[in-house]
Amino acid sequence: MDKQYFSHESAIVDEGCNIEKGVKIWHFSHIMSDCTIGENCNIGQNVVVSPGVILGKNVKIQNNVSIYTGVECEDDVFLGPSMVFTNVTNPRSGVIRRGQYEKTIVRKGASIGANATIVCGHDIGKFAFIGAGSVVTKTVPAYALVVGNPARQIGWMSEFGHRLSFDEKGIAVCPESKEEYRLTDFIVEKNK
Repeated sequence: MDKQYFSHESAIVDEGCNIEKGVKIWHFSHIMSDCTIGENCNIGQNVVVSPGVILGKNVKIQNNVSIYTGVECEDDVFLGPSMVFTNVTNPRSGVIRRGQYEKTIVRKGASIGANATIVCGHDIGKFAFIGAGSVVTKTVPAYALVVGNPARQIGWMSEFGHRLSFDEKGIAVCPESKEEYRLTDFIVEKNK
C-alpha cells in the first residue's frame, strides 16, 4: 500500500506509526514508533515526535520542536518554532524515570509561541494563546492569553487569534469573525 503522506528523504519515520493522509514531514525530522499523526499535519524541519504522542488533524509544528511521550495535541494546534514540552517534573540523569511521564493535553485550536516552554502536567485550554518565550507552570484556561516567566494570564483571545475586550455585561466581539464571546466567573465561552 502506498503511503498517503509526504516525508522528505532526510526524515526518519520508524515502523509502527499511524500517519494519516495529507501529512507533510520535512527535513531531518524523526517520527518515532507508536505515535499517531492526524490528517493534514505539517511537521517542520528538525522535529522529534516521540513514542505514544498523539497529534490531531491539521496540527502545525514549526522547526526545532520536540514533542515528548505524554503529550497529546488536539485538532488545529499551532506549535511555534523551538517551543519545548517537558515530560518529567524532576529529571535526573542517574535516575531512570521512564514510565513516569506526565500527560499534557493541548486542546483544540491552541497556539504556543516560539521558544515557549510547557512544564508537563499542565494542560492548555482550547484556543488559548501562549506568548513567545513564556514558561507555562500551571494549567491554562480556554481562550486565555498568557505571557512571561512564569506565564501569567493578561487577557483573553478569540478563535481567530484577536485579543478580546469585554464590556460591563461580560460580552466581547472578535473584530475579524464578528463572533460574540461571554465572560462569566473567569470562564470564556463563545455565544452560539
